[in-house]
Amino acid sequence: MAHLERMTACSYQAVSGAGLAGMHELESQTRAWAAGEKVAGQLFPRPILFNVFPHNSPRQPDGSNEEEHKLVRESRRILGHDHLRVSATCVRVPTLRAHAVALHLEFANAISPAQALNILAHAPGVRVVDESNGDQPADPQMVSGLDEVLVSRIRVDHGGASGKSLALWVVGDQLLKGAALNAVQIVEFLIVA
Repeated sequence: MAHLERMTACSYQAVSGAGLAGMHELESQTRAWAAGEKVAGQLFPRPILFNVFPHNSPRQPDGSNEEEHKLVRESRRILGHDHLRVSATCVRVPTLRAHAVALHLEFANAISPAQALNILAHAPGVRVVDESNGDQPADPQMVSGLDEVLVSRIRVDHGGASGKSLALWVVGDQLLKGAALNAVQIVEFLIVA
């Protein structure tokens, strides 16, 4: 069993996370741009078309936003680890649906990318995209409408403890499964195996 000591999650969240209005805003901005018209933000604080910005949820006293606090809180709750060191950055991106998360995990004991790939390949609701077979890393278009969460880019995290740190790319359709839940369940499979 792998004991998780630290998790850093950078979440790239589709406009559908803001509901149908978010999707409509991206679509209308696309039409305006194609027609040569000025693109303006309404629901979002600025135009989302061709843009990326920190999640538009309310800011917290510590400088993070509400969505980042939620990701930290839910990760600890789901993993049953109240004092887990979690760092989160949530960003709004101009895709219609499906969120992506860059996960950096540090464990108490050694774990290799091959071990993680083997564990996740047998996890229900997860599909590992193995780039060594020539497959492209997962992206929002690949998972839109899928019940499965796709995991790719399973590799050593050279910024963490030697032999104990992994980096993964997780993509899931948040309209079918909660945004933070996708990434946290991937971590859960690794620490239970």
